[in-house]
Amino acid sequence: MDLDLRKLRYFVAVAEKLHFGRAADELHIAQPVLSRQIRALEQDLGTPLLTRDSHGVMLTDAGRQLLTDAGPLLATAHAVRHRVTVAARGSQRLTVGFRAGIVVTPAVRQFATQHPNVIVDVQRIEWDDQAAMLLDGRIDIAYVRLPIDETGLRVTPLYTEPRVAVLPAGHRLAGKEHITEADLAGEPLVWHMDTNTQPTRRPHPNAGYLVRGVDETLEHVAAGRGISFLARSATVFYSHPEVSYVPIPDLAPDQVCLAVAASRTSPVVDDFFTAAQAAAEITAECGNYEMWQLGSGAVAQHG
Repeated sequence: MDLDLRKLRYFVAVAEKLHFGRAADELHIAQPVLSRQIRALEQDLGTPLLTRDSHGVMLTDAGRQLLTDAGPLLATAHAVRHRVTVAARGSQRLTVGFRAGIVVTPAVRQFATQHPNVIVDVQRIEWDDQAAMLLDGRIDIAYVRLPIDETGLRVTPLYTEPRVAVLPAGHRLAGKEHITEADLAGEPLVWHMDTNTQPTRRPHPNAGYLVRGVDETLEHVAAGRGISFLARSATVFYSHPEVSYVPIPDLAPDQVCLAVAASRTSPVVDDFFTAAQAAAEITAECGNYEMWQLGSGAVAQHG
């Protein structure tokens, strides 16, 4: 039995909203049509996926499992369509995602020696769209920062970066040569939604501001709303007159990895992966302030 992707997409809409009417509106189909498609999917799989009673719509155990598995399946199908469309244009393109503070250029240059006719696009990504953009084909390969949901991905460690504390310019510890984690105990933290990823041994109270990237983090810290932690490369690529970066050696380092969709098979992607690994030392040094202070920098030394 082949799984019908259209029925699967309909099921996901209902499962996420737990409401047939709202799901039908989102899908731009009539509710009776949606109900028939869900019943047909349940017949295909031989098990109920949803229950409906006076309290509303609920997922069965089978339905919860299908919802878990459906995301990567639909993303893979979308990625296939995207790659076919690109191939039909007659040009070879590779889209590389990267997080803030990661320099893609050394790997692109090395890759170009082997594939001079492949156009390499680069796209900035944030912590909450790393996995989704790889799975649905918007990017082919990415430099990511942990943590990341590795479901459906191949994730390979590349290098680590020390972290720095990000403090308001008027903070009592701003300008110090270095500080410890204990020096900041109890201070409110400007962090993204997933508080489980705080890099400290003891969690800080969340300052209550949702941030996605470095720029938003710096603005909130500058306004005195809390402190934060960033990879050392932020000190090279991001400056702010109202923010001070202070090394914090006892903090766990930031892990940079290469990630591709597990279903992705492409010699071109594999060759970029190899180029990125070969250039990893240069990439890491581009985020090292001490190396930049030498004048010509690490990239020139490796040129």
